[in-house]
Amino acid sequence: MEIGVGLDPTLGLDWDQQRDVSKEAARLGYTSIWTPEGNGQDSFHLCVQRWQASAEAVDGGLTTGIAVSPVMYRTPLSFAMEGGTVSDITGGKFIMGIGSGGAYRPRARAQLGVGRMSALSLMRDYLTVVRGLVNGERVSHEGETVTLRGMRLAMRPAPRTPVYLGALGPKMLEMSGELADGASLNWCTPEQIAWSRERIAAGAAAAGRDPSEINVAEYIRVCVDEDVDAARIALAKATMGYALGAAVPTERERQLGYRAHFERMGFSDELARLDEMRKSGASNDEVADAFPAEILLSVGYFGRAEGAAAAFARLSEGLDTAIVRVVAARRGVESTLSVMRACSPEAIRAA
Repeated sequence: MEIGVGLDPTLGLDWDQQRDVSKEAARLGYTSIWTPEGNGQDSFHLCVQRWQASAEAVDGGLTTGIAVSPVMYRTPLSFAMEGGTVSDITGGKFIMGIGSGGAYRPRARAQLGVGRMSALSLMRDYLTVVRGLVNGERVSHEGETVTLRGMRLAMRPAPRTPVYLGALGPKMLEMSGELADGASLNWCTPEQIAWSRERIAAGAAAAGRDPSEINVAEYIRVCVDEDVDAARIALAKATMGYALGAAVPTERERQLGYRAHFERMGFSDELARLDEMRKSGASNDEVADAFPAEILLSVGYFGRAEGAAAAFARLSEGLDTAIVRVVAARRGVESTLSVMRACSPEAIRAA
């Protein structure tokens, strides 16, 4: 199993700190540095910056990856151009993760002026076209959401770039086995990792592929601090936007996205109680304080640094690439470095 580190904008790192942290990741023995993407800084540029910094610490630099970029933000050709360029600059040390983002939410589609669509059809079209382009193919494709006619990426040699699919539900997991180079999981218990691998293998078998060809990667959130309560609250706040969503969900919304994912793992009753708190006007701080520690420790870790590596080793069982997704208990780069050191590859392998 390879061990990477995941850094996101909530850490508040400036560009100098990004470089310093990237060098430290290389010195600590991490094999990759990952980022999610929203509608802020361009993550492709960020990956180049991190690779360049890590190359000052280890020959060739670390692999960088995006897990994941919402596809509604770019065309397939744009993804291929950006991802291919990063691959070219880094000597092939780049992985491009794409996902459906909020495609299933009417509000998210309305913000982007996009009509109703099937998230599954959207991802099938993007995976087919983007992978074809970065592999040097001349692509002709007419799908429900994407049409290209005889388009080829004007880069020689072809910037062969692994394309991972952000996947939670059974159909998206099967699609990753069928079409993608890897699956980017998120917020999983070890049991959910095993279940996900079964779905990925089923998709691979249906397409005549060897399931071992599909790399299974996941972010595992870790927050360490001597003040265990501070670490718990920070991890709860990082979890809430996924498990609960921005607003109390409708019955239909409970069947989609991350809410459905957390309910599949058996947390329906606990989340329903938190929804009742929100309906009654509870603040985010009050909900975070009430967020069950059992859920947090089922999918991540909070607590003192000395317990982090063993917890991460347990939570990463069944993965090909396990990513220490840093959650900072306090502002400042030291909180980020504390997590990275507590969960260094050496510490995890010794746990």
